[in-house]
Amino acid sequence: MDFSHRQKPTVRKALTVATRLNPFWVYPTKGFILAPCGVDTVGNEGQKRFRELLVAARKDAGLTQAELSSRLKRPQSFVSKYERGERRLDVVEFGEVARVLGVDPVQFLGNLYREIS
Repeated sequence: MDFSHRQKPTVRKALTVATRLNPFWVYPTKGFILAPCGVDTVGNEGQKRFRELLVAARKDAGLTQAELSSRLKRPQSFVSKYERGERRLDVVEFGEVARVLGVDPVQFLGNLYREIS
């Protein structure tokens, strides 16, 4: 039997099938998301309060976003995006920000968890 007339599946088609089979694998070429679709981990109340406390800590330190970003050796948009909730800080990034702001990260998180629980 000659199957040469059949079209071979394209990469796009294979990715479409993969994302349909596993809805958690949203961006197969860039990695995958471990949270179910529809979970808002950036806009929830805990994250909102975390951002508010970070902004307050920056202002208490007497720093602008540009000054903070300069000390972090990051673009100003880095600070702006996490303060507005467009991106999240991972643990290492939070540690760097806390160090530059002169706050104890453990105490900062302790205060946050007491407020939101």
